Amino acid sequence: MSNDKILEVRNLSKVYGKGCSKCFESTGPKHDTNICPHCGSVVAAHDISFDLYRGEILGIMGESGSGKSTSIKNLFFDEIPSSGQATFFDQGKQYDLFKLNAQQKRHLRNHHFGMVYQNPVLGLNFNVSAGGNIAERLLMNNITHYSDIRDRAIELLRRTEVLTERMDELPKNFSGGMQQRVQIAKALATNPPLLFLDEVTTGLDLSVQAAILDLIMEIQHESNTAMIAVTHDLGVIRLLADRTIMMKYGRIVETGLTDQILEDPQDAYTQRLVASAL
Repeated sequence: MSNDKILEVRNLSKVYGKGCSKCFESTGPKHDTNICPHCGSVVAAHDISFDLYRGEILGIMGESGSGKSTSIKNLFFDEIPSSGQATFFDQGKQYDLFKLNAQQKRHLRNHHFGMVYQNPVLGLNFNVSAGGNIAERLLMNNITHYSDIRDRAIELLRRTEVLTERMDELPKNFSGGMQQRVQIAKALATNPPLLFLDEVTTGLDLSVQAAILDLIMEIQHESNTAMIAVTHDLGVIRLLADRTIMMKYGRIVETGLTDQILEDPQDAYTQRLVASAL
């Protein structure tokens, strides 16, 4: 991991519903709910702050409804935050993510960011072949020569261990694990400096999970890509993450080096999670 900061997030909040002045003070871990008792709004995330460095894998962990996926969906522009700031740094430039227009957001998504969703339907076009999915992303980056596109697609599919003779097949013909591999290949097509991973191993067989995690670590080692890995699985965090953020009811309850958090958790919620996995 370098000291080269790639992402700075400060006070990110996301509220679903009209919201009211008592939303934040009436929700969170100490209230055991993220639903505001006064207006019924859902405080999906509140006051989320962290830094991410080039080549680092940051884990965000918590139970369903903790706000972990919401946080990265706001950063990837799938959702619009209620408040907060996020700055992306790349090649001497910095981008104020929540102030960009639609065209600027599209440019970052297509050129600088990659996303691998838990459900491959969100990340793949099921109407075109595996190779076609990669081609779509390359075309957005002005790579238009047919042989260049095909060569790059073959290279990426090999790297993600998808048989190249299947590159002209539709993703619907693939297993869940194979769809995830194609999704990873597509996300990597532009060599993005920042990759978001949203529960990428959930619902996969253990052997497939292990292969996907090995692949992610290999990619990170080879390309020095910074990643944010969202999961509810302690095993995934233990294997992948340099640092970990623990979330509950939309709030960060603990953050630190992964080893530290797993060996000596300070928060009662983290202690319960770690104990249940032993």
